[in-house]
Amino acid sequence: MAQEIIVGLIVALAALYAVWRWMPAGWRRAAAARLASGTHRAGLVDAQRAQQLAASLAKSSGCGSCDSCGSCATTKSSSQAEAERPSSVTRAH
Repeated sequence: MAQEIIVGLIVALAALYAVWRWMPAGWRRAAAARLASGTHRAGLVDAQRAQQLAASLAKSSGCGSCDSCGSCATTKSSSQAEAERPSSVTRAH
């Protein structure tokens, strides 16, 4: 019985992590702010620690969320890429 409860908790935490990781960035930031303010209201952390918690939870880790790195917004079109190509590079026909 205890083993089933432990496995259930592990699966629930894994599902919660997956939902948090793939949640849209705006939703994640809003949920992080609500969670941090809730911990402050409950007296679990002070105001400064609540702000740090919200900032930490709102961050994304690595590629896939496109909310902080900006690499997707700076892609060049193919005509711009060809215009900037060095003249020594030629196309094979």
